[in-house]
Amino acid sequence: MLTFFGDLFIFLGMISFIISAIGLVRMPDIYTRIHVGSKSPTMATLLVITGAILLEPTWTPKLILLAVFILLTNPLSSSVVARASHKIGAEYINPHNLDELEDNKEESK
Repeated sequence: MLTFFGDLFIFLGMISFIISAIGLVRMPDIYTRIHVGSKSPTMATLLVITGAILLEPTWTPKLILLAVFILLTNPLSSSVVARASHKIGAEYINPHNLDELEDNKEESK
């Protein structure tokens, strides 16, 4: 029974990776691509790790450490890329013309 659920979690993780890859191609600007490139792969990786834990319970401590590392680094790295993109003035689609980081951009010059 654990083999079925392990395979199911890995399959769901692979589907999530495919959806995020399609989203990376379809999104219009760098900021929405960063969102798609960080949230969905993080979830997909955690699903694959959960499936691997169910298939190989002896790997659990190492896989949990890997999951914690991914949960800490992936959102942080996407945030750093988004801030750097904003700082260099990367164009983005914003229908409301809001820029909450405009003051921060002027201070860093």
